[in-house]
Amino acid sequence: MRSFSQFTCVDWSGAKTERPQGIATAIIGLDGPPALLSPSPHWSRAEIVAWLLDLAQKEKDMLIGFDLSMSFPYLDQNSYFPGWSRSPNHAKALWGEVDTICSNGPHLTVHSLLSHDEASRHFRHSRDHVGDLFTGGIGRLREVERYQRATGQANSASCFNLVGAAQVGKSSLTGMRMLHHLQGAIPVWPFDPVPDHGPVIVEIYTTIAALAAGQPKGRSKVRDRKALKRALEQLNASMPTKLVHYDDHSTDALITAAWMKQAARNPALWNPPAMSKSIAEKEGWTFGVV
Repeated sequence: MRSFSQFTCVDWSGAKTERPQGIATAIIGLDGPPALLSPSPHWSRAEIVAWLLDLAQKEKDMLIGFDLSMSFPYLDQNSYFPGWSRSPNHAKALWGEVDTICSNGPHLTVHSLLSHDEASRHFRHSRDHVGDLFTGGIGRLREVERYQRATGQANSASCFNLVGAAQVGKSSLTGMRMLHHLQGAIPVWPFDPVPDHGPVIVEIYTTIAALAAGQPKGRSKVRDRKALKRALEQLNASMPTKLVHYDDHSTDALITAAWMKQAARNPALWNPPAMSKSIAEKEGWTFGVV
C-alpha cells in the first residue's frame, strides 16, 4: 500500500450549464485544515480536466475522490444496455462510447445519450417519461451498490434513474466523459493498478464520509459552521481558515477530503473482499466500502 501527500474530494455535477454550482473541490495535506479550491465564479468541467492533467504532468502524490458512479450495472444482465448491439463490454469502453455519442455536447454534457434511440430506453427520465427497458422499482444496481445497501453502509440509487434529488445518473455520465478525456493520464482505481507515485482517482460516496464524521443516518448534510467544526474534529481535522458559504457541496467536499486522508491508510479499503476481478473491470467499486 502506497502513501499520498494530498487528498482531494470533487463533489461533481451533471447540470447542463458550463459552470455548475454543484461542483466543489476540497484539498487537505498531511498538515493543516482542508481548504476549498474555488475559481471564480465556479468550476467548469473542462477546468477540472485541465487541472487533473496538470496534476498528472507534475506527478503529484494526490488521492482524488469523485462523488459519482464510474460505471453502470453490467453483471446482473451481462450487459450495460441489454439488446443494444453497441453496448460496450467493459467500463473504459463505456466511457468512450458515452463520449463518442455526446461529442457535440458542450461542457461534457450528455443530452445526446439520454435522447439516443437505443440508450434512452434504459432510463427513467421523469415521472411521466420512463424508458421501456427501465427495470422498474429503484432500477438496476451495480454489485457495489447492492452490497452497500445489504450491509447498511450506504443507500445508493440506480444510475439509470434520473428523477429526484438523489439521482446520480447525469453526474455519473458527465463523469464518464471526464474520465475518457483524461486518456489514461491518471490511473483510476480499481480499473487500473495503483502506481508507486503520482495521482490516483477513486470513486467515493460523500455520505460514507459524513457517517464516519458522526453525522446521523438520513441527516448527513452539514449546513453551518458548528456542525462542520464538529464533523471535522471527528476526523481529526481543523476548520478551514476562510469559509463564507456552508452549502452542501462545499461541506461535503471538505468533510470527505478529511475522511480520505484517514481512509487511504486502511489496507482493507484497497482490497475489499467482495470485489471480484470481474466487478473491478466491468463496474468498479466505491472506495471506503468493505
